Amino acid sequence: MEELEKGLLMQPWAWLQLAENSLLAKAYITKQGYALLVSDLQHVWHEQVDTGVVSHRAKELNRRLTAPPAAFLCHLDDLLRPLLKDSACPSKATFVCDRAAEALILRVRSELSGLPFYWNFHCIIASPSLVSQHLIRPLMGVSLALQCQVRELATMLRMKDLEIQDYQESGAVLSRDRLKTEPFEENSFLEQFMVEVEYITKLPEACSVGDGRPFVMNLQSLYMAVTRQESQVREKHQGTGDPQPSISASPQGTENQLVKQPQEPVSSAPSVPVPEKEPTGTSGPMQRPQLSKVKRKKLRGLFS
Repeated sequence: MEELEKGLLMQPWAWLQLAENSLLAKAYITKQGYALLVSDLQHVWHEQVDTGVVSHRAKELNRRLTAPPAAFLCHLDDLLRPLLKDSACPSKATFVCDRAAEALILRVRSELSGLPFYWNFHCIIASPSLVSQHLIRPLMGVSLALQCQVRELATMLRMKDLEIQDYQESGAVLSRDRLKTEPFEENSFLEQFMVEVEYITKLPEACSVGDGRPFVMNLQSLYMAVTRQESQVREKHQGTGDPQPSISASPQGTENQLVKQPQEPVSSAPSVPVPEKEPTGTSGPMQRPQLSKVKRKKLRGLFS
């Protein structure tokens, strides 16, 4: 079951709209079983089963169908794939979500070999450690990585100001006054930003979590980079016999490693193979390059 646990962690979240239920979900399916995680942003439900459970449940729900567990798992993979890709769901499957006490049942109805096929995902409340592994720790890592990204952008703005100053000292004049900007002051910018967010509500849409769809649409690449980093560090500690692996939350450590991960598109399909282990970046203070002033003979672009 370790493969299912690791595979589920490597999957991005998908946003599901089922009738009146808006849910976040991720799934991982292999020939040995499946793992499913579902959340409505108030609760998190989980189910993880092996081929024995799949075989028993398939016989209960589909008495007219006879097939090995691998065949049922492959069919479930085909049904969930378009749903988790947030596509128009071209398959003939229908999904209904029911809640009972602390359980969530995702009912699936489709056809297999010309016969009706039924399946119920029986999800129970996820353990606190599972919620931490899939949501709390990755979201903390995403926040740290975004903070590091802001600092990188601030450094670039300061370098741009030095470049503009060098142009001006070389005698360049801005050809269009409307493009003139003031030198960037990071502390003043952050203070003003916090005032506007707190008292003027500057970013109501960007700061609104809503039903979780903005998180799914905008941050999954970064979420995947964080979970890959988490998995790599955990494997490293397990290889050295450390029973309590952890990731440093220092801005110069984990953040720099996270932002250096390649931003490749990641499929939301439940059976995506586990990405191969990638080398992590080196930690340490961020070095800010110095801009040397070089006299330019001919200036082009915005300056004349």
